[in-house]
This record gives sequence, C-alpha cells and structure tokens, in this order.
Amino acid sequence: MSALRVYWLDPNTSEGVFPDPELALDEPNGLLAMGGDLSPNRLRRAYSQGIFPWYNPDESILWWCPHPRTVFSTDAVHVSRRLKRTLAKADYAVTLDQDFNGVISACAGRRAGNPGTWLGPQMRAAYAKLHAMGDAHSIEVWRSGNLIGGLYGIALGRMFFGESMFSTERDASKIALVWLARQLQAWGFPIIDGQVGSAHLYSMGAVDLPRSKFLRYVDEAVRQPAPDTPWRFDIEVPRAPEHLGD
Repeated sequence: MSALRVYWLDPNTSEGVFPDPELALDEPNGLLAMGGDLSPNRLRRAYSQGIFPWYNPDESILWWCPHPRTVFSTDAVHVSRRLKRTLAKADYAVTLDQDFNGVISACAGRRAGNPGTWLGPQMRAAYAKLHAMGDAHSIEVWRSGNLIGGLYGIALGRMFFGESMFSTERDASKIALVWLARQLQAWGFPIIDGQVGSAHLYSMGAVDLPRSKFLRYVDEAVRQPAPDTPWRFDIEVPRAPEHLGD
C-alpha cells in the first residue's frame, strides 16, 4: 500500500506554485496541499488550477481539488415552479458588488458554532483584498432595504468560482444564484464552480464532473479575456433602491 502524500507549501514565498491537482488524495477527498499563505498571487494561481483553500481557523491552510467537482451550467440553473413565482413577484432587489463585506460576513455568520466553519478572519481578509483588486465579487438580494441573501466568489477570465452563499429569508440565496447565472451567461461564462455537491446545489441543477474534465473547463475559461465592463447588471433585473446606487 503506497503512502499518502500531502504537499507542503512554503509560507515564506508567495510564488504560488502548486502540485498537479490530479495528485489530490482520494481520502479525504481532494486534499492536495497544506501551508503557504493567502496572498492574492497564491489565491489567483490556486483558482486558475481549480484549487481552493478550505480549513478551520485554528488549522494550517489546507488546499483542495475534489473529485468529482460540482458545477452549474450558467444556462441550466433549475428554477422550480415555486421559485419561478417568487422571482416573478419582484418584491426584492438584486445588485452586484454593492456590499461584499456584508455578504461574506453573513456567510461566515451562517456557520457560527459549526465545527466545520472555515470563514475565519484570515479568510475574510484575504477575499476582501481580492475584492478590492477586482477578482472577488458578490451578488446581493435586498428586501425593504435589508440584505436577505447573497453569494460571493472569484472570477478569473470567464470562469466563476462560487465560494459561499447565505439566506435569511426563504429562497434568497436561490434568487442570488439565478440572477448571477443569467448575468454570467450573458457575459459568456460557461459554468459556475460549486466545489462540493449538496442536496441544495443539486436541487438547483448542479451536476458532478470528473476532476479531469472540470480542470479542462477551467484551463480554457481562465484564459479568456474578462468582461470589459464593471460588475453591474446589464440584463434587466428587479430594480435596486436608489440609495444603493445601482
């Protein structure tokens, strides 16, 4: 029986070099490396290779590339009859990049007390830095001026890597995903990375891809030019309150 191997990344260099993602372990599924840092350079390199960080705040940084990989086709997010009625009510507003900190804080809060929580202060600060640099983005759902749902992720080229979502009212995270997928489809993004499958993601139309196929998608999509436009909706969406400036 061959020994299991987890690669160690030097935290004193931000070169961002990773081993081949296909070398990730089968158990725990997708664990590839540990160590390193969360510098923008290393994070960009990781995502461009289909790798993402996921660890508890009191652990060393762990890097993953699971098999299979759960994704959404941007043209195939499932909208149930009930959700279709909710979307049609338009008693909400959706925005892009209007409250990134609010979204990521809400995503972290949703996991408060969960032993598997991973959105500690270090992670939130790293993604906030990527947001300031134009690589991390959020979608917000509002009702009566209150943030009720949303999600955030990383965009490189024409590839969107979803990270986390939250909802404080029924279907709010689903509303966020539907409108994000529609806008990304309009911009020529083929898929949204959902990382690891769950009943919630599958109910929305997510499918599993073999890791090798997913990595081919990523390699092609991240090489495409990013949309030459600010991250604002250019499709028709429920209007945001004027004070949000969208």
